[in-house]
Amino acid sequence: MVAIASDYPKKKITQKKISWETFQKKYLTREDKYKYEWVDGYVEKTLSMDKTQFYIQQNLTKFFYQLLFKNNFDGDLIAEGDTKFAGNHRRPDLAYYTDEQIRKAKDGEDISSQFVIEVISTTDQINRVHKKMEDYRKAKVKIVWQIFPELKQVHIYKGKKMQVCEGKDICSAEDVIKGFKLSVNDLFK
Repeated sequence: MVAIASDYPKKKITQKKISWETFQKKYLTREDKYKYEWVDGYVEKTLSMDKTQFYIQQNLTKFFYQLLFKNNFDGDLIAEGDTKFAGNHRRPDLAYYTDEQIRKAKDGEDISSQFVIEVISTTDQINRVHKKMEDYRKAKVKIVWQIFPELKQVHIYKGKKMQVCEGKDICSAEDVIKGFKLSVNDLFK
């Protein structure tokens, strides 16, 4: 058994290890203010993206679609999509998937994004955030952005290398999406 913090201030729930099939039945389609992830057989329950952070998602998706129509590439940014990284079920706040990956997912195949965005809220716990990063690295995700609204910073990970961006600094995901780069100021406008 493991104690898992579920909310802020900390509330603990105790759970037994469960199978992926049980997780799918009990948690995958549950709709409440939480998102559920299956990690090493345990359920992690965290608050969904805070509505005060919706503008970040809106700024990113508007930028993405302008770029998509300008450059005519394939794919989409998907919010809180069910994905497996290194065998663990995760729901990144946003992730880029190619059209081919989306077709494979339609047929039930597990897919992993090469560009993941996590918006770090005041209720996120540092150990959980780092555990997610481990899963992303093991799955060889090329670029992970961790967006910190309170600090107005973006931490960009490429493998084990991390860059902190703020103000006029340019955040880039061009290794995955041609032309996908914008300033931190534009992200938080």
